[in-house]
Amino acid sequence: MFGQRAVDPAPGTHYRSERVSAVNGRYFFSTREGTLEGPYFSRGDAEREIGAYIRRMIKARELLDSRSF
Repeated sequence: MFGQRAVDPAPGTHYRSERVSAVNGRYFFSTREGTLEGPYFSRGDAEREIGAYIRRMIKARELLDSRSF
């Protein structure tokens, strides 16, 4: 997909991939920031935590933006 996110310096090609992966029976999800979050006991737990992670990142960004001068 060719496009530009708000945080990207220039348009580029972004490849979609499966966000949730399983390692030794535990589930993890990868982030745009390059981290691997987990482990979780089920795929459903990992998928639910993706939403929580996104909400935390949005809240953190809003907090940083409110402190900017």
